[in-house]
Amino acid sequence: MSYSAEDFSELARALTGPFFRRGDEGMAGEVAAQNTLVQHDPEVAVGAETEADVVAAVRFATAAGMPVHVLATGHGGWSAVTSGVLITTARLSGLQIDPDARIAAIGAGNRWSAVVAAAAESGLAPVTGASGHVGTIGYTLGGGLGPLARTFGFSSDYVRSFRLVTAAGEAITVSGTEHPELFWALRGGKGGFGVVTSMEFALVPLRSLYAGSLFFDAEHIAAVLRGWAEFTSTAPESVTTSVAVLRFPPLEVVPEPLRGTTAVSLRFAFVGPAEEGERMFAPLRALAPSFLGGVGELPAADVALIHNDPTDPVPMWDRGMLLDRLDAGFAEALLEVVGPDAPLPMVAVEVRHLGGAASRDVAGGSAVGGRSAAGSLVMIGAPDPALFDTVLPAAADAVTARLAPWISASNNINFAGDLSAPGSYESCWPPEAFARLAAIRATYDPTGTFPYPPTRLLP
Repeated sequence: MSYSAEDFSELARALTGPFFRRGDEGMAGEVAAQNTLVQHDPEVAVGAETEADVVAAVRFATAAGMPVHVLATGHGGWSAVTSGVLITTARLSGLQIDPDARIAAIGAGNRWSAVVAAAAESGLAPVTGASGHVGTIGYTLGGGLGPLARTFGFSSDYVRSFRLVTAAGEAITVSGTEHPELFWALRGGKGGFGVVTSMEFALVPLRSLYAGSLFFDAEHIAAVLRGWAEFTSTAPESVTTSVAVLRFPPLEVVPEPLRGTTAVSLRFAFVGPAEEGERMFAPLRALAPSFLGGVGELPAADVALIHNDPTDPVPMWDRGMLLDRLDAGFAEALLEVVGPDAPLPMVAVEVRHLGGAASRDVAGGSAVGGRSAAGSLVMIGAPDPALFDTVLPAAADAVTARLAPWISASNNINFAGDLSAPGSYESCWPPEAFARLAAIRATYDPTGTFPYPPTRLLP
């Protein structure tokens, strides 16, 4: 369908927030992604300041026959948007904490760090991801597994309602009693249903943890991986742990103790009294002498320090998968392919221990994929775009081939990466859930206004 300059002008007049057309000054900054290799170049960008702005943008796009894409904080984008309308939601930053009801009303533009800080003032905490820099909505729509996953489960389990703008340009409330089938889909089904403008999110009472991370030299990687794998076999739900084998480049941006080194980071989080946490962590602390980091009593507001993920935009390549079990055989196989002697072009290979509360679905069910997994594995490639097309995929293929006996046939959409491998998208949900999600998308978006997944990601 054709559209005129007057059509664009009419949309711009209807908006509270900024409006950009391709080539306009400021467009590039408005649509910048966390992955610097992804250069969005839509026909139109709308910087939504209100839910009404989202409604106006969707109605314009529907009338013009243009697809609608959504960008919040810029994380999770693996292909460039080069057509249609891109709605940016970073300005939807409303945030209210009801300490009596233990509910946070979270606008779509918020990062988890803002919610964590606001909730902490009342001795509460959201069940959040590992990084406070990540946006709340996109992460939660995929399920969301954080550093307390075994104790509290998926982040999406705590959503009580969403506000959503549909392909028809209607703003609706979605909850267990209003549009319950869509509510099931939004808790774990990720995208293609509309534009989420806000959510109500249940908080947990939590003031402190016994948590942190330790770094061990390359010579201790084997002992740490073996000992950690053994620890997971008896770890209670009150403990969530992970390990990451890290290859730090010799760059000035890397702190001196880590620059140019290979090390393993062991992360630990215990919900309960500090004395009990110290006792629980003692066997892991004794695995080897550490050279950096600390594990101890930690304010819940500092939960992001457990993983301490970087926040600067960089070129990114990663691939993730879930694991059916973590055992001694897995630790030995992992050492073969990612240990200090392996010529691996990855800056990080992380394994998380899952299960516990994450394995139990919420009342009424949800679309979250991968609840039965015992763990997850993510490989993050060296940030050199020259390696992205062939070198990193080949290296990842070699790792997954060796670890095949432990890799789950199912995955979770937030861990899957760029979805370029055949079948990777379909594996993110059980077949019956995948079909149910497709049917819900067809019901609420029969004309495909919200394309999902982006076709360039699929083989």
